[in-house]
Amino acid sequence: MNYEDLITLGIAFGLGLLVGLQREKSDNHMAGVRTFTLISILGVVSGFLSREYDNPFILPIMGIAITALLVTANIIKLKKLNEPDIGQTTEVAALLMFAIGAYLVLGSQVIAVVVGGTLAVLLYVKEHLHNFIDSLKEKDLAAIMTFAGISLVILPILPNKTFGPLDVLNPRNIWLMVTLIVGISVVGYFIYKFVGKKVGIISNGVLGGLISSTATTVSYARKTANTKNIDKLAAFVITAASAIALARVMIEIGVVVPEKLPEIIPPLIVEFVVMALLCVGLFYLINKEKGDEEMPEPKNPAQFKSALIFGLLYGLILLVVAFTKEEFGNNALYIVSIISGLTDVDAITLSLSQLMKTNGLDTSQGWRLILLASLSNLAFKGVMAAILGTRLLARWIAISFGISIVTGLLLMWLWPESWVF
Repeated sequence: MNYEDLITLGIAFGLGLLVGLQREKSDNHMAGVRTFTLISILGVVSGFLSREYDNPFILPIMGIAITALLVTANIIKLKKLNEPDIGQTTEVAALLMFAIGAYLVLGSQVIAVVVGGTLAVLLYVKEHLHNFIDSLKEKDLAAIMTFAGISLVILPILPNKTFGPLDVLNPRNIWLMVTLIVGISVVGYFIYKFVGKKVGIISNGVLGGLISSTATTVSYARKTANTKNIDKLAAFVITAASAIALARVMIEIGVVVPEKLPEIIPPLIVEFVVMALLCVGLFYLINKEKGDEEMPEPKNPAQFKSALIFGLLYGLILLVVAFTKEEFGNNALYIVSIISGLTDVDAITLSLSQLMKTNGLDTSQGWRLILLASLSNLAFKGVMAAILGTRLLARWIAISFGISIVTGLLLMWLWPESWVF
């Protein structure tokens, strides 16, 4: 007995039940739990027949038969119902379940299960999805379309080879990093859109770090100048956004150079934990009555102009890092990290990660350079908060950022090279 085929039938049975349950729960009159289960099993049996008899015509004939049944059912529905539902969701779902059943036999079972599960979830969240789409503004659609253009149109057509001096400018690699950064910002932006403006101060800090910790710092520093008694709250949100920005840096490292993550990430995690503890301390000092501040609405994070500027900045930093390394040695990169970190941590992080990936930079020095860039960015945001905000905000930021910067410098100095995950 072939137990693998029995397992395949069991998977098809489960997926059919899952999708059919959702369709029946939605009061669909075309097909319910039994019909969808039978369709998915029919797909599996069609796959078995095609495999056993090595006949490529069995599967398409069965698919045409299913289509004919669905067309017949639709004709009957149109004649019997006064106001029939003209949507085709159930029909397409039925055909997809048949294809999934066949693919369980003739293709990858993992992919088939993922597609089946995704189908069930997509059908279930229909109302939520429609409500979300209805709430989108013009700039939200612009963000989606711009990101689609960046990732699905521009990225695939760029050449995957190096050009220019020092042999470090790879157009596809540069634009891939642009896609990564814009993608992270877009995710944060749409989380904001999903949860709404009044998301609580903890969420404000998290979303601010995902979208832009610098913009969050500027926004909340300005708010303290116009609103009384929110200095501690603003300090918490700014510190939390900066902590999440460091987590964002670790994610970027993990995407670019995952194989060396155990050597790079431990000291960065320690720095993140220290900043998180500072956030906890600030949180308990906040006046409870001021705990529901509204997060300022962020700008569109997927503007093509911003993406292009980041790509140019990233390419420039790649050149500067390569030139500095070749002409002055690795130690001169500390100056590059400090200067680059003032304006953009992402670009220098990705550049140094690429160097570590190609073994052009030792990981023990690489994480120090990345951490130094983050500390430089902290100092820059601290100065902005002091200039734009109140004296009390400047005092709180000086404490939280000061402890974070001193901790980071001590980690760079004292961290044992043998401590890896």
